[in-house]
Amino acid sequence: MFILNRQQRHFVNSSWMIISLLLVTLLPFFLFFGLYLKSAYLLHDYSVFDLIFSKTWKPASGKFGFYPFILGSIWVTLLAMLFTAPVCLLTAIYVTQYTRKIVLRIMHPAIDILAGIPSVVYGLWGILVIVPFISKYLGPLFGIKTMGYSILAAAFVLSIMIIPFILNILIEIFRSIPMELKEAALSLGATQWQTIKQVILKKALPGIIAAFGFGLARAFGETMAVLMVVGNVVKLPGNIFDPGYTLPALIANNYGEMLSIPRYDSALMFAAFLLLAVSLFFNLIMHFFIVKYNKY
Repeated sequence: MFILNRQQRHFVNSSWMIISLLLVTLLPFFLFFGLYLKSAYLLHDYSVFDLIFSKTWKPASGKFGFYPFILGSIWVTLLAMLFTAPVCLLTAIYVTQYTRKIVLRIMHPAIDILAGIPSVVYGLWGILVIVPFISKYLGPLFGIKTMGYSILAAAFVLSIMIIPFILNILIEIFRSIPMELKEAALSLGATQWQTIKQVILKKALPGIIAAFGFGLARAFGETMAVLMVVGNVVKLPGNIFDPGYTLPALIANNYGEMLSIPRYDSALMFAAFLLLAVSLFFNLIMHFFIVKYNKY
């Protein structure tokens, strides 16, 4: 029976940990490089500028304009963040600064349940509740005739989906702030709200920005729920009641049946390349804020 000595066991343990570290570290670069290679067939014939800013999407005619999909993704993501950001921030402040700890212990399982619900369930909820509400009530309220499948419907659904993700980060950020800072401000005569506004929020600002940035990157790549309610119409939306089309929805709707068409397949890989590039960009920026937050 072969038995490793102490040095050999140390070498084996160190080796597999280093290999795991390299795998996790290099995986994003492998994904980025692989998607670029798959997109090269399209990039050989079209410039990146033309692909991103062209408004015409007619693959059968060789026209691959991604601008409607990029604009649709931006509209849905920013509108969802507009709905989500104040709710998450105010909730995090309330449960960490005002309520008893038992409230937070009760909330955590509820947040985890929301985070664990499959996206297709959120999509079905959007079809059954949000879409009829917009078409029957909200649209007519503004004098707009709409079927309900729209940028607004997708933003509503997406905002609910990313609440657990952002809220968990914000709660941990507020809980990590030293209690001594709050006690010092209160001892100097500041009110509870003045302490939160002038001390807690200023201390947590880099972390808050990072939380919203990570949420933005997460929301930008959401697929199934958005696909089910956004309308999937290739056009530039004129307002939030118009249907739209997002980059993840484009890939999900077309990839399986377009594998046999090289240029179309390459176009879908370029869409995935754009999604990964945006996600990496936001994550790098938010990493900067996290590092800055940890310095103070």
